[in-house]
Amino acid sequence: MRRRARELAMRALFAHTVGGMGLEEAFQHALEEMGGEEEGYAEPLDQEGVAFARRLLSGYKAHQEEVDRVLEETVEGWDFRQMAKTDLAVLRLAVYEMLYEPTPFEPLIEVAVKIANRYGGEHSGSFVNGVLARVYRRVAAGELKTVAKEA
Repeated sequence: MRRRARELAMRALFAHTVGGMGLEEAFQHALEEMGGEEEGYAEPLDQEGVAFARRLLSGYKAHQEEVDRVLEETVEGWDFRQMAKTDLAVLRLAVYEMLYEPTPFEPLIEVAVKIANRYGGEHSGSFVNGVLARVYRRVAAGELKTVAKEA
């Protein structure tokens, strides 16, 4: 359920960023698209999943400046304009979740890589994994603060 919710949030953020839609309009559009596709999931996204996706999006928007700053510092030599927009959407949501949600790092990174592989290019999963691993190392070194993580 959480993976699909993260996909919904990523698709909405992508549509908002690339398509110029308002965030709520992009969210509704992504929700309708996902509801109409055979996505390989046994069950449709429930209300809890929809609420989680909304929380990720609104959380990212509330902390966008900080999340983007962390990403810019972490992806040395890359400009956001150079990145694939799907990768950027995955990274923004994952970094938000790493810093501000109680989700443990390992499953969060694993799912972000899977989403990047599904929606991005040939090297998206590796790129996202590398960036998130660097963010994790910054957290482990005490350079970045996060909320307490679930066990």
